[in-house]
Amino acid sequence: MNWRLVAIPVTLIPIFIIAIQFDIKPEDVLAIGFFPFAGAVVAMMIKLGLQGIKFAYITRKYLGNFDSFFKLAGVRVGSEFIKFTTPMFVGAEFVVIYYLHKKGINPAKAAWIAIMDIVTEVFAAGLLSIMAGIIALLNGAYVVAAVILATSITITSLWMIMFFLSSKHTFQVPKVLANLVKRFGKEKGTKAIDKTNTWMEEVCIMSRENLKTPESKKIFTVSFLFSLISWSFYGISFMIIAMGTGFVINAFDSIMAVMGANAIGNLPITIGGSGLAEFGIVAYLNNLDPFAFEISEGVVGWNAVIGWRIATYYVPIVFTWLLLVKLALSKISNTEDV
Repeated sequence: MNWRLVAIPVTLIPIFIIAIQFDIKPEDVLAIGFFPFAGAVVAMMIKLGLQGIKFAYITRKYLGNFDSFFKLAGVRVGSEFIKFTTPMFVGAEFVVIYYLHKKGINPAKAAWIAIMDIVTEVFAAGLLSIMAGIIALLNGAYVVAAVILATSITITSLWMIMFFLSSKHTFQVPKVLANLVKRFGKEKGTKAIDKTNTWMEEVCIMSRENLKTPESKKIFTVSFLFSLISWSFYGISFMIIAMGTGFVINAFDSIMAVMGANAIGNLPITIGGSGLAEFGIVAYLNNLDPFAFEISEGVVGWNAVIGWRIATYYVPIVFTWLLLVKLALSKISNTEDV
């Protein structure tokens, strides 16, 4: 986990480059004002809180009165720290699987709950990002639109296809990868592959048992709506920040801009999408080529973008780290296998 703490300062490098390149001084960012900045932080915290509530809802629907609702929500929010410090925002699912398994839940069942959570998250984000990409395309921002659509369609399609196919097909570790692991890992490698294949088979069995049931359809729908609302709060966080700079943007355009930037930030290039999200939101709002970032008067400025990034990334990263250590990674008393 220590390497992730080292990774956080690395994400500041693009911020410094932007500030130097466009002569953004600390007072320019501070000019946003306390209340717009605090409002954006609150919007982001609501987004994270809704993610936590959704995970607790899914977990208790499948496991009954299992664990504290607020603790489950806190673990899920804490798991976001992993997403903040990895390329493509992945990894949170492993934290919740680890937590549920340590609490005595069968690994396959824990994975199914995590998958239901992440799929609804990806599906909601993907739909909003695809909308943003279409709007960018219609406004002539062809390169920006191409990046947004390529990223969001690929990621969303991959997750949804794998999710729904799991109820009809039993996935296993690809033979090429399995043979390599067995060859170099020998006995331990063979055991690892066998264990992974068994786990994947159990997850697919759970998918077949649950996916088509009315209860699971209801859980999926409710979770999807929670995700849409949570991503919307993330989107309006920029509108709140922009108010402090005098840049006027409505809620819908703000959501589209942020989700477009989120799709660009999903490219596996930098940690936590650092730099990519900032350039993405400017390119989207100003209909610019991603490689030409001269901002004309009367449009969104870099101070608003940097302020938004601090409010929605660097402040939450501290909060999620505290929850991760306090709840998800703390000593857990095992319960009976559920």
